[in-house]
Amino acid sequence: MMLKLANLTHTSYIIDNVVVVDPVRNTSYPGHVAIVEGRIDAVERGRAKEASLPIYDGGGLHLAPGFIDIHVHLREPGHEYKETVASGTLAAVAGGFTAVACMPNTNPAIDDPSVVEFILKQAKIAGRARVYPIAAATKGRKGEILSEYHELVAAGAVAVTDDGSPVASAEMARRVMEYAAPLGIPFIEHCEDMAASGEGVMHEGFYSTKLGLKGIPAHSEEVCLARDLLILKSVRGARFHAAHMSTCGSVALIRRAKEDGLPVTAETAPHYLCLEDKDLVTYDTNKKINPPLRGEEDREAMIEALKDGTIDCVASDHAPHAAHEKQVEFNAAPNGSVGLETMFPLLVKHLVKPGHMTLPQALALITNKPAQCLGIPGGTLARGVPADLVLFDPNEEWTVRADALHSKSRNSAFIGHAVTGRVKHTLVDGVSVLPAKVGV
Repeated sequence: MMLKLANLTHTSYIIDNVVVVDPVRNTSYPGHVAIVEGRIDAVERGRAKEASLPIYDGGGLHLAPGFIDIHVHLREPGHEYKETVASGTLAAVAGGFTAVACMPNTNPAIDDPSVVEFILKQAKIAGRARVYPIAAATKGRKGEILSEYHELVAAGAVAVTDDGSPVASAEMARRVMEYAAPLGIPFIEHCEDMAASGEGVMHEGFYSTKLGLKGIPAHSEEVCLARDLLILKSVRGARFHAAHMSTCGSVALIRRAKEDGLPVTAETAPHYLCLEDKDLVTYDTNKKINPPLRGEEDREAMIEALKDGTIDCVASDHAPHAAHEKQVEFNAAPNGSVGLETMFPLLVKHLVKPGHMTLPQALALITNKPAQCLGIPGGTLARGVPADLVLFDPNEEWTVRADALHSKSRNSAFIGHAVTGRVKHTLVDGVSVLPAKVGV
């Protein structure tokens, strides 16, 4: 008799009766997975035969590598009323994410090894998803003095960025690339020309005029991106990653850079695939995001860029804010939306169901490809790797509700949206880390 996954208590066992989804090989098939001491021992087609290991019934669910999100704001230290490492990683595993990389716009910023060590300690105590801190490119994210990259990497940082704001000057951007290059870590840029953005609060276009809101032009993103790509040409060994791309012009710049052989990778976020500036007609502050929601042409360009590999992966840009911060007039509200628990079903609904991608191709965007962009482990079903796995039903339909989210903040741009695909079990090192009320 097979055991139920809800009662999983071993670190060595077999999960039988699943549909294995392998994003690296772009395949899916009925099969089973053997796990020995928390690591993948075998992934095979068909049902499991009699074995010395306990056998758990996957119930026909789909099984894939645990999801990886390389752009998350955990807010700790300094803004624990919005999110903590514990609450953020709880939201992560509820969404199927076994690893997240957290941004440095905390207080204090992640510009000192002690802050990196603190975050890693909090993640260990929480015991949910793996956490990879990303360090501030400059001290205090002020764009004036470089952080101590060697010490930060030694403490556990995996990249540098001043996310939340760009590295303001071309000279400082060059220095960031030069100092990061020998360490083999990427420089992640928040591409924005602050002068071009000005006091804008949404995409500049027809709807900003109609709604009476100041606009942010597309070239605000594109000018900064173009600047950094030009600098990248002259810095040997540098790795550059463009965060949360949102415009068709940015897609064109990245496509050309890749054709020229530059070491550039890029991400977009689910909201740029699913929403447009016209969706702000209700002045919903949960949809106030930076970069802002763009037009139809930009949204379609993002989908095409994912299909042809110009944009490498999708990241949530999970940005929690307390209710009282969002319950103000649109101009005064902070930018950002939580996204860890909705990213997977949004990709299923908007990429897989319309036929833009197969399920393995879509999952590659949140497994092996983001891992490659950041140079971190995970995202595969290879033998010997830690059994970081997710089991899900790709066809279950549900509606996003604020009171059902596990993040400490509930500011989702997708409240009330019907989505497809639901996570049932999340395993890290072969151990279940998903809250019981979410699984089956």
